[in-house]
Amino acid sequence: MLINEDLHQYLCSKTDELTEEWYKTLDKNKEGVYGTTDPWEVKKLKEQNHGFHKHFCSMFEKEQEDFMMEFDEWIAEVTNDNAHLDTPLPSVIEEFFRTQIQYLELVGKFAVKNKDKVKHEQVAVWNKAIVEVISKIIQEYTVKSMEATSKRWREQEALMDQISAPVIRLSENTALLPLVGEINSSRSEAMFENAMAQATNYSITKLFIDISGVPAIDTMVANQIFQMISGLKLIGVETALSGISPVIAKTAVELGIDFKDIQVYSTLPQALK
Repeated sequence: MLINEDLHQYLCSKTDELTEEWYKTLDKNKEGVYGTTDPWEVKKLKEQNHGFHKHFCSMFEKEQEDFMMEFDEWIAEVTNDNAHLDTPLPSVIEEFFRTQIQYLELVGKFAVKNKDKVKHEQVAVWNKAIVEVISKIIQEYTVKSMEATSKRWREQEALMDQISAPVIRLSENTALLPLVGEINSSRSEAMFENAMAQATNYSITKLFIDISGVPAIDTMVANQIFQMISGLKLIGVETALSGISPVIAKTAVELGIDFKDIQVYSTLPQALK
């Protein structure tokens, strides 16, 4: 039987000691959270480690389903911690294995102290359970960490897309949208939404869109620009397109892109006259 109140109490009494021993033997030269020297970060790291132990020792008190459900909260908290997200995953997994060794050693000590009532078969059951639970925690942590990392990348990309297409006010009712670099589908969508939102917020009546910093144009980019111009027109914003290079002009002709209903200028200064 896995549940054992005596073992549970014994392990719970060791949680502070486990954390201090773990941090004392931690390789401080590691990248990320484990190498921090900031007192506040060290305190937080120890608290997170101690939280692990408080949850883990309850595996000998609760049914595994309930135990893992509660442990998911700890995993979610740590995988959404920026310091842990900035730490290489192999380093985190290594610390889980070091913690596993701590528990196997503690169970051994408990068995020696209670050798009159703890059989070798029972110790084997406990050790097997510890290894299996650590394995599940590592798997769950890995999945949640990858999800959190992907989410952060998406948020950063969205922010970069927004920053890379700023609407700059030129006067009370006019503004400039300078586009620089390659435009992909995600960036063009963010560009469209940002231009519409800021044009509305700033009460813009005319927006100059300069594409002199865009190296190339294809059908997708052209369609996105035209959709943005059409959308702005619907909310009462007049647009002017400038910075069409000879390369882009040639490509536009080859693609059959029609600029006849759009104010087009070769340079931004010409458009601003």
